[in-house]
Amino acid sequence: MNPTPPATLEIDLTAITTNWRALAARHSGQTAAVVKADAYGLGAARIAPALAKAGCTQFFTAHLSEALALRPLLPRAAIMVLHGVLPGEAVMFTENNIIPVISSLPELALWSAEAQYRSRKLPAFLQFDTGMSRLGLSPEEFTILRENPGLLTGVNVTHVMTHLVNAELPNDPMNERQYERIRTIKQYFPGAKISLANSSGMFLPAKFCADLARPGAAMYGLNPTPAQPNPMLNAVRLSGRILAIREIETGTKVGYNGIWTAPRRSTIATVAVGYADGYFRRLGNKAAGYYTHGFDVYTAPLVGRVSMDLTTFDITGIAEVKIGDSLELIGKNTPPDDLALAATSNGYEILTSLGKRFQRQYLGAF
Repeated sequence: MNPTPPATLEIDLTAITTNWRALAARHSGQTAAVVKADAYGLGAARIAPALAKAGCTQFFTAHLSEALALRPLLPRAAIMVLHGVLPGEAVMFTENNIIPVISSLPELALWSAEAQYRSRKLPAFLQFDTGMSRLGLSPEEFTILRENPGLLTGVNVTHVMTHLVNAELPNDPMNERQYERIRTIKQYFPGAKISLANSSGMFLPAKFCADLARPGAAMYGLNPTPAQPNPMLNAVRLSGRILAIREIETGTKVGYNGIWTAPRRSTIATVAVGYADGYFRRLGNKAAGYYTHGFDVYTAPLVGRVSMDLTTFDITGIAEVKIGDSLELIGKNTPPDDLALAATSNGYEILTSLGKRFQRQYLGAF
């Protein structure tokens, strides 16, 4: 007999693949899937094959190690590594048919040397910095590359790409500037395609989708259009078990440092989820759980501090609730973006912080 899980994380593969298909339908070019950081914390080993069955043929990871873990699961897919190739890694890229996103001249030299050693052309994405000041060939490096085409010996530049700075702000002029810069750069690589749009970029004018869009967050249900209702399906539901229920008198303090005081005789439920599980400490007195009984949904405000393994909720007036029942902490009633707002964070951090102690259940026929 297995113990009752303290919390359950439901991940809806059908919602994720439906979101990807909806994004792919927004333009006539190709649509990849970003599955870095273990598919935003939700499980790349389950999600990437589901996306492949849904028709996705191109995937992006952050690190080579992530790509290597996915290669046996995606034997025919193109897998690109956003962080490029480091010294000593080129052989692992070529032997596993993985494509680097090259962001500097030293990386380009490594990849060119590997191509010459193999006596064949090797594919690569070239990333250019058009405003992020993070990764990508700088304007100075681009000038050097233009003046020294031999630096590309053996390298087949399949795509030029950049990363949008303010894609979630559709009226920001930086979007247009970056678009024009990557279009200018593309002229020096006649056979290459353009990859520009992330999730939010896919909701800018159609030209931003270019030849290859690469959504991530939107596939997992995060809102790519923060100023408007979320067009994506929610893909995650986190439920925490109630370990204890107690009655407290008016004026009783709850939790570490007593930051919440009962304004009336109250009923407090203690739930087996805490900041060790990625349910942030800064949510104290700011979030809520939801209890469903039949067709009724009851709100249970989070009271007091979130501690390492436990969080307390005010269930006063919810007569049906009992020990062993669950409160929804993330889901239809509290989407990740809403919880992030309460935590002064973003939905990306909410998803990628979800802990390993949850019982994970994958929904959908994949």
